[in-house]
Amino acid sequence: MNSLGEVIETARRACGMTQGQLAEQSGVTQAALSRYEHDLRVPNDESVALLERALGLASGAIRAIRAIEGANAIDAHMRRQQTAQATVWRQLEARLNMYRFHTASILEEVSLTTTRTVPTFDPVVTDAETAARLCRMQWKMPSGPVRNLIRWVEAAGCIVIEEDFGTGRIDGLSQWINDIPIMLLNVLSPPDRKRLTVAHELGHLTMHRKEVSDDVEADANGFAAEFLMPAEVIRSQMRNLTVGKLHDLKREWGVSMQALIERAFGLGLISSSARADFYKTFSHRGWRKVEPLSDQMAVERPELAAHIGQTLRSRGLTDAEIATVTRFAIGRSDNPFLPSRIAPHLRSVG
Repeated sequence: MNSLGEVIETARRACGMTQGQLAEQSGVTQAALSRYEHDLRVPNDESVALLERALGLASGAIRAIRAIEGANAIDAHMRRQQTAQATVWRQLEARLNMYRFHTASILEEVSLTTTRTVPTFDPVVTDAETAARLCRMQWKMPSGPVRNLIRWVEAAGCIVIEEDFGTGRIDGLSQWINDIPIMLLNVLSPPDRKRLTVAHELGHLTMHRKEVSDDVEADANGFAAEFLMPAEVIRSQMRNLTVGKLHDLKREWGVSMQALIERAFGLGLISSSARADFYKTFSHRGWRKVEPLSDQMAVERPELAAHIGQTLRSRGLTDAEIATVTRFAIGRSDNPFLPSRIAPHLRSVG
């Protein structure tokens, strides 16, 4: 069980607030807030209510979070560049944990039934490529390119939430909530990069739920490559690779040309010098940062969270009541569980 101070600090970080900003918005003095966060004083009910209102939480949420495991998200899986600022990824870790709390709250009301599950493997026993192949087999996926990856992941019961991270240096995070996986994605990512992030985080969820290897990022990268670009299928298409062929493969497989280059190199189909030549060409054309064709790819959007909200609405709950169930403050427009279009491939009952 986490201390109340940890919970308040995590909720504050999730909102991107300093102690001073939260003090100003809540009416609780910064000196008192500092004592609360360091567990030097226990806030009374009035102070807790003021903090919840400023943090956009439903009444009673702060005390309820104490029963949620992992309030500080130190074990969160995250795909980020080395240049990402520590303050940014700490905020996103906190946001992931708040979503874990909100998701756990709503799953007390809705029993989620899906056609598939996210399998888990021991990375010491099962290598990343084998895990990816087994996952595709268990999900009975077609052998070629993955169409609408987010839909496949959500059909396995993974809650996917998108939001603006405010930076392009962090792509996604993931974690388990008991038996339910959750994934947080950067809505700013182009479609091809987002798909790679989803596959990367899926690799973490399948391989690092209980055990870890010496290089968890290599595991996730290897899983994503095999999951999105199965070697047995794509190998023959990558022979005699050219820039023109990379364009065609990107359209077909829905991944970036740089991911295709890395896949070809990993499969031994191009040499290190050929790989370097491709990147020189990309740098000269400005493609290392913005590739062509990305804006022509279909944009995938999560649907499961809103579908769960729709299930609650079908029971007669209003948006205000749904907000209360999910422990969001009433009127928050960023509540991902507010109802919208029903996704026909998913089913929530209970």
